[in-house]
Amino acid sequence: MVKNLKKLRMEKKVSQQQLASIIGISQQSINKYENHNIEPEISILIALSDYFQTSVDYLVGHTEIRHAIEPTSPFDLNEEEAHLLEGYRTLSKKEKESILLIIENYRSHTS
Repeated sequence: MVKNLKKLRMEKKVSQQQLASIIGISQQSINKYENHNIEPEISILIALSDYFQTSVDYLVGHTEIRHAIEPTSPFDLNEEEAHLLEGYRTLSKKEKESILLIIENYRSHTS
């Protein structure tokens, strides 16, 4: 069963038939994914997560984080850097924009 599929579908106000048409599968398949412990192929999970703009992990109930996972770059952070990053992630969009402006200002004066 795709744990959060029905919830996402209901929030977006699309019927099983509409979703099936969008994804390119049958309405019966959507019904089985929602209610009968049937698991779709990974290509279907990806199509569903793309449509709902979420991650496959959220779709199947593996995480409570709803947004799609953003591409990241691997960094080996020290404790101070990790602390700064954790703080940055809690900021609003406007606060993040302010921080980025400050960083760019410092960088332009040191170049």
